[in-house]
Amino acid sequence: MPSCHLSHRRAALAASIALAAHCLGFAAGPAEAQDVWPAKPVRVVVGFAAGGPTDVVARAFADHASRALGQPFVVDNKPGANTIIAAQAVAGAPADGYTLLFGATNHTMIPALYSNRVKFDAVRSFQPICTVASSPTVLVVGHGLPVKTLAEYMTKARAEPGHVTAGTAGIGSSGHFATEMFARANGLSLNHVPYKGAAPVVTDLMGGQLDSSFATLGSVLPQIQSGQLTALAVASKNRSTLLPDLPTFKEAGGGEYSADAWYGVLAPAGTPEPIVKALERVSTEFAKSASTAEKLHKLGLDAESVCGSAFGARMQREVTTYTRIARELDLKAD
Repeated sequence: MPSCHLSHRRAALAASIALAAHCLGFAAGPAEAQDVWPAKPVRVVVGFAAGGPTDVVARAFADHASRALGQPFVVDNKPGANTIIAAQAVAGAPADGYTLLFGATNHTMIPALYSNRVKFDAVRSFQPICTVASSPTVLVVGHGLPVKTLAEYMTKARAEPGHVTAGTAGIGSSGHFATEMFARANGLSLNHVPYKGAAPVVTDLMGGQLDSSFATLGSVLPQIQSGQLTALAVASKNRSTLLPDLPTFKEAGGGEYSADAWYGVLAPAGTPEPIVKALERVSTEFAKSASTAEKLHKLGLDAESVCGSAFGARMQREVTTYTRIARELDLKAD
């Protein structure tokens, strides 16, 4: 009888150990258990060259994750093809938590602009972890357009259809989509003027050759603060902490228009739930830290944390919206 009790106790102890190992994220093999994730360096792929806003935020996140999880998170820059190269590298990687994508809003523009070269689904091929930062879009005008409020801007645009110019960093850019979304939501006809990058847009705005631009806040914040450009509204649900006196489009009479650009972490689809939860925790901690807020503000960005299914739903909404607009404008980048 005692030996029977001992046998049951041993079985119960073995079951408890197995359960504990499973809950702690161990992957038990036939002979031994492996270390808890991460057991080796994690690669963070960025689709932009070093030094840009996405890269700077990615490196700050990688540094935080390295300290929080005890393994190096190494940024791997793979610029080119409007971030398709980087996204493809992650979509095709093993779903083991050791290859991540640090992406931005243009990720959800890929389906709208490319149909032939893309071998992944911008939403279904990835596990959305969390956004960590946002770049508010602001409507700015130069001194060549004598308006001081969004209401005045819209009145002028309605009075002179197709006359008010709106510059962007190029056809199919985030600014282009933001411009079209606002115009369509408010029944306006703006004269889109595409440039080769954001810098010449700002130059022509200050010089009076261009009336307006829907620009990321970071690209025009110094000019707004110096009075060289006038910001009329911010395309966010809430006011930006960088310009707390600037109204949102809704507050200024522009409707439910929002065009924030996000920066966030994605993993290959099928990444195990314990790894996803660990990444969500680290991403949220990063977004909420005071040091992160300071770094982001220098780039004209706000901290933001939208995770899991909410992040995925946001991505799907964006893909739907951008695809519809691209189809209506016959935009293709293949």
